[in-house]
Formats: sequence, C-alpha cells, structure tokens
Amino acid sequence: MSRLIFDAHLDLAMNAIEWNRDLILPLDEIRQREMHMSDKNDRGRGTVCLPELRKGNVGLVVATQLARVTPFGSALPGWNSPQQAWAMTQAQLAWYREMESLGEMVQIRDVAGLDAHLALWKNDETGNEKKPVGYILSLEGADSLVDISYLHRAYEYGLRAVGLSHFGPGRYAPGTKMQGPITPLGFELMREMSKLNMILDTTHLTDEGFDQVLDFYNGPIWSSHHNVRKIVPNQRQLSDDQIKRLIERGAVIGGMLDCWAMDIRFIDMVSDPWQLDIRLEHLVDHWDHICQIAGNSHHVAIGSDLDGIFGTEQSPWDMNSIADLQKYESILVRRGYSDVDIDNIFSGNWVRFLRKAWGGE
Repeated sequence: MSRLIFDAHLDLAMNAIEWNRDLILPLDEIRQREMHMSDKNDRGRGTVCLPELRKGNVGLVVATQLARVTPFGSALPGWNSPQQAWAMTQAQLAWYREMESLGEMVQIRDVAGLDAHLALWKNDETGNEKKPVGYILSLEGADSLVDISYLHRAYEYGLRAVGLSHFGPGRYAPGTKMQGPITPLGFELMREMSKLNMILDTTHLTDEGFDQVLDFYNGPIWSSHHNVRKIVPNQRQLSDDQIKRLIERGAVIGGMLDCWAMDIRFIDMVSDPWQLDIRLEHLVDHWDHICQIAGNSHHVAIGSDLDGIFGTEQSPWDMNSIADLQKYESILVRRGYSDVDIDNIFSGNWVRFLRKAWGGE
C-alpha cells in the first residue's frame, strides 16, 4: 500500500468553475475535451482530477477559494468589485458542496473530522475509489472578503485558512511581484482571524508584509506552497531568514511543483521542462535546504499547486499527473531520507500541524 499524501495547495474549484473542468472524469477524458481549446495555456495538459488524487493516495488536500479584485488600470485578470469576487468564491463553494453530496469529497473542519478521515484512508479493506478526498478550505488572497463580517460568514461554512495576498495589489496586502506593507484592512483582518484561531498562510506576501505578519499575528501560521530563494532567487520564494522565522513558529512549508519556482532557468510560458531537464527531484534540493536549516524534516511537505493555471507544460517532465507524487518515495530514499522523514513529508507534518493548531494535542 502506498503512503498517504497530504497536498496543501490545490485550486480545485477554480479549475471546475472557471476552467469548466469536470474533475470527476478520468484525466484522459478531461484532456481530450480540451484538445482543441486555446483560451488557457494549460488546455489539454491538466494533471489534477479526483480519480488521479485517489490513484496517487492523495487523500487529503488544502483546497482553495480564489477571486482577485483588480484595481482600475491593472493588467491582472480579476473582478471589478469585492462583491463580484465574493460571488465567485460562493460559486466555488457550491462546487465543493456538490462534490460532498456525491461522496467525492468531504470537508475537514476540526480534529475529530481529521482523525475520522485518516482512519478511513488508512483502512486497506476499502478501495480508494470509494473514499472521498478530504479537504481543508483555504482562501488564497483575501480580496473577496467584502468587509470583516464576511470572514465570520466564511468561518461558519468551514473556511479554516487565509492568505492575505495573491499576485499584484490587494485590498488586504500586496502580493507577488509587488513591494509594500500590509494595509490597515489587513491588520483588522488578522485581529479577527486570531480570535477565530484561523491559519494564516504566508504564501505570496511581500518581504515587508511577511515580517509584519510574523510580528503581528499570534495564531497558527503555515506556508502552503513556497520554495527556496537561495535556489530560485526571486521575491516569490522564501529567504533563509524567512525560513528560520517560520521554523521558530512551528510552521510547515509546502514545496511547489511549478517549474519557475523550482529552477531559475525556467521562463514562464517560454521554456520547456524536458529541454531544461527539470525533474521531480529538483524539489528535493529545496526540501534539503530547509531541512539543513531546521536540523530535521519537521518543516517541509507538499503544497504542489499543480492545478494553479498550469499543466504538464510547466511541471517536471517526469510527471504526468498528480498521482506521480508517489515517485517521491524512491527519490527521497535515494537522497538519504529515512522512513520517518518520508512519512513526515508525505503527510505527517501537515497532520501534526493541524492537530496542534486545532487544539488536538
């Protein structure tokens, strides 16, 4: 039996609603349906669907809601008002609820739900095809929260993690490819998140925003999908000082499989992973770096982002689908990781983090 995998960053509902992908279907059929479409760069090249998650024993995921508000003059795609963005996140929520009604997915909100789901997925007598994929709901970029009261509404329907920013300018914090501090709204949001004991995701923050979050927020913090700046020197990745601060806070850092976050040579929408020989193993270099700083394997895990507006054209060339995350077992063994280390990376670190964050230990 393959090891259980916990992937801490997938944009499932965005793919289902905005990409119009029926994620219940087999991957080959999804690709065939998109064969002659050209509106998105990853058409016909997607790597994520529910059957492939089960095939790869990916029984737990952090699944996002995502809707950016785009200020006038910005080149980024997005919504013109917070109300429109909120409405999109509610469409995404409705899709998750539909998956639950079909038994395809189940929402995890607390330690009791987490433990029950782990017991189900560790039961070898039940085939994976009959098991729902468990998901913790996260909001990637807080723009869609019209005001602070909407955070409480979202918490009631199961939202458990929030990242203040995404790409570009944001109502609560600027994000990737930007500079600058958290906005006053961002500090107000963090106060309310802390009262609710919600997880704050540091991914996509500016350097100034990262420092402000670590100084200000007293609730649980993780970094769902982030690689190492020492290897890929741009603002999107974590510096050594940032990694040290996350380790001090007991955070876990999810390694992501977007090629431009793995290898500095890769140019988004230009390069070819095969020509540059970017393989799954490249991510282990990032994990190694964090493990050396920490002195252990307790702070690295998987946050693949494999459906984050890219497919095989921007993924390691030795990966056809998300089920190939299981290849990391042999790769990590070859790189000298112990059996315990591999369990930590595959699921143990995220599970331990959630139990602590939710008061289970």
